[in-house]
Amino acid sequence: MTRPAPTSATTTRAAAATSAAPGILSAGIRSIGLELRAYFRVPDVVFFTFLFPVLMLGIFASAFQSMGDVGELPDGTGGVSLAAYYTPGLLAAGIMLSGVQNPAIDIVRERHEGWLRRLGATPLSPVSYFIGKAGVTVVTALLQAALLLGVAVLAFGVELPTDPALWLRFAWLFGLGMGTMTLLGIALSALPRSTRSASAVVIPIVLVLQFISGVYLQFSMLPEWLQNIASVFPLKWLAQGMRSVFLPEHFAAAETGEGWGLGLVALNLAVWLVVGLVVARLTFRWQRRS
Repeated sequence: MTRPAPTSATTTRAAAATSAAPGILSAGIRSIGLELRAYFRVPDVVFFTFLFPVLMLGIFASAFQSMGDVGELPDGTGGVSLAAYYTPGLLAAGIMLSGVQNPAIDIVRERHEGWLRRLGATPLSPVSYFIGKAGVTVVTALLQAALLLGVAVLAFGVELPTDPALWLRFAWLFGLGMGTMTLLGIALSALPRSTRSASAVVIPIVLVLQFISGVYLQFSMLPEWLQNIASVFPLKWLAQGMRSVFLPEHFAAAETGEGWGLGLVALNLAVWLVVGLVVARLTFRWQRRS
């Protein structure tokens, strides 16, 4: 049976959809540039989401430098400096700061100041808006990671991995972690009811998770009930995955299950990515709640 020829209206709609996609993408890319300029013009945002991990590395590495290496084997080998030990956890924390804290607070501010409502009256597609938000989190997280590793190497003599397989592991951990944290940041933006409460709601959540997820304290030092709570959230797993990249293999004995558990790391991050996507889809609003 011969398929009927498409009507002119159908052809017009298909052509419009095809031509719209490049426009949405190009607008999203331009939006990334605008978001980046706005990001680096706000000093407190730059400090708390970009420079904060670098500052914490300097404080912890300098304050506890006299303690010597940690994680030495019985024969006295295999230890690493505290700067090297803190670096992977701070990389994970930086991804969380860039992906969760900044977008969550930024979206709340734009919604409650009416920017998102006015966005609907412009040609900018909502998809382009989210491309801009996601793009700025990825760019800032990459720059932040490069700066943190540069300071760790140049200021504290941290040795980076030389095995390409470890850098490949870092790449998928970074990508999956970035996607998860960004979606959770968008989802979290639905929680604060005003611009004034955004920082008061978001920052404490982010800080508490850093302290219980093995970023600043060795995870095995925490009481079991606190470890169980931390294991529910993605930062614990992202920090564990980052330690598998930058720390010697015998450090895995201090992790949950006495191993790196990369399968569990990927599974937990993927589950939270789906949770973030669903919650963001259900709760995101262009206009503030009354």
